[in-house]
Amino acid sequence: MRIYKSSEIDEVKNRLNRKASVEQDVLLAVRDIIANVEKTGDKALFEYTARFDGFALSADNIRVTKQEIKQAYDTVSSDLLDILKRSASNIRTFHEKQKREGYRCENDGAVTGRLILPMAKAGVYVPGGTAAYPSSVLMNIIPAKIAGVSQIIMATPPGDDGIIEPFTLVAADIAGADAILKIGGAQAVAALAYGTDSVPKVDVITGPGNAYVAAAKREVYGQVGIDMIAGPSEVLIIADESANPKYIAADFLSQAEHDVSAASVLLTTSESIAVKSRDEILRQLNLLSRKSIAQKSVDDYGTIVVVSSINEAFEIANEFAPEHLEILTNDPWSDLEKVKNAGAVFLGEYSPEPLGDYFAGTNHVLPTSGSARFSSPLSVDDFIKKTNYICYDKKALKSCYNDIASFAQAEGLDAHAKSANVRFDIIEEE
Repeated sequence: MRIYKSSEIDEVKNRLNRKASVEQDVLLAVRDIIANVEKTGDKALFEYTARFDGFALSADNIRVTKQEIKQAYDTVSSDLLDILKRSASNIRTFHEKQKREGYRCENDGAVTGRLILPMAKAGVYVPGGTAAYPSSVLMNIIPAKIAGVSQIIMATPPGDDGIIEPFTLVAADIAGADAILKIGGAQAVAALAYGTDSVPKVDVITGPGNAYVAAAKREVYGQVGIDMIAGPSEVLIIADESANPKYIAADFLSQAEHDVSAASVLLTTSESIAVKSRDEILRQLNLLSRKSIAQKSVDDYGTIVVVSSINEAFEIANEFAPEHLEILTNDPWSDLEKVKNAGAVFLGEYSPEPLGDYFAGTNHVLPTSGSARFSSPLSVDDFIKKTNYICYDKKALKSCYNDIASFAQAEGLDAHAKSANVRFDIIEEE
């Protein structure tokens, strides 16, 4: 595993460039699926579920029943159940602070203001099959619930026996899902976006998924809102000579095991820390159950760079705009002010990135691939709308209608000018 110098940063940037466009065959397949579901509704949805998931879906079995949820609770251990509840509590506490209130401005008969309105229906996509992602369930549903969304529909693909992973079901129940549907893939996204006889049409779709799900979300954007198009996971660690190489290596690999395209990056001012961290990464790699995935990620995208200063490290980090940024320096709180672009920041050696994934309460649905330059973590804001309102009385409008008309005429919009003038065309008696 090579250690780079900051003078080789252009080579590093090329190495970390993972912004591949959607594969053409994926895009064409997704467009066909969406068109078919939009046109034939349940018929297409049921056919795709049989083809891709091996389950004979119907209007009678598409929704998870209360009995299935009860059986899921019987399957999940009490210890895991307690952990889920504590995690959910932390997520609620953090996201409650994000609730907004509207406001009203009054000035001599002129009233303007803003309404904060929850979306009526939200669709939350959760990957399924043999995997379980209860953390994503909590992170997506709880902010929607806090926002005041009246109906939250979770979609997740079933096994070929029609069973949803119990841990996922329990998490959905704890988070407050109003309905859980046994559908997955691009066909689930299409059904949520356009609605079918069995699937309500929603206003926004959030949640992670594979390349087909991501492409489908991109295609239906505009018909519905979406959270973001998530790319491969990434962590960037900034470390000085005070950092612990064992901790660095463990955090480095915690991202590498996600996906073969995940990127783990270490920027350090210490050549000694760089060497020791590399050796630890290679040692700990052999202990992982997902070694083959992590190995591929490290080989292709794992990167260590020795920089000349902490300031240079932050310059590089801000340009990269990582999903996760760890600050393992002697005074991380002072260094926090250097952060300009990052999805989430982890300060100090006792704040590993998985703390944010599972338990701290901050949202783990984060901007990737440099999009932290202009976007933010999933939040209550993703499930609300802001609506402005205006109410001028006669006196207030009279004081400015000529200004409105002049502005409109300057833009060549005579009807706009008339709309303001018409109310005062007749000389009024005092």
